[in-house]
Amino acid sequence: MNLLIINGPNLNLLGRREKSVYGERSFDDYLDELRRRYPSHHIDYFQSNIEGVLIDKIQEAGYSCDGIVLNAGAYTHTSIALSDAIRAVTAPVVEVHISNIHAREEYRHHSMIAAAAAGSIIGFGLDSYRLAIEALIEKKR
Repeated sequence: MNLLIINGPNLNLLGRREKSVYGERSFDDYLDELRRRYPSHHIDYFQSNIEGVLIDKIQEAGYSCDGIVLNAGAYTHTSIALSDAIRAVTAPVVEVHISNIHAREEYRHHSMIAAAAAGSIIGFGLDSYRLAIEALIEKKR
């Protein structure tokens, strides 16, 4: 399978920002672990802090890859455009969040992209990405 992980704003700072919420590990370190864990699957990675660039990447990959794991960061709670992009492509998209967004500030409790996604995995730390990959692999079988 060809999978794409897309991270949104501020997720390039994992391991350095709000360690009590997001942990001490960088995403690059975790990505290496994921690739070792799934050697028969190709896992690409993309990160941007810009909403339009995230939409472009979903549109670019969403017809050719087998699945997308998307952590849209704060755009989760504001972006109808990301939701529309998810609906426009054929690849299943799994929404991921490192923290439990429902246990945080009230404005984080609603996801604008959840209804467009194949599913959501929330609150399991970086392991949320692994769970999303597992879900995509199972969906493909």
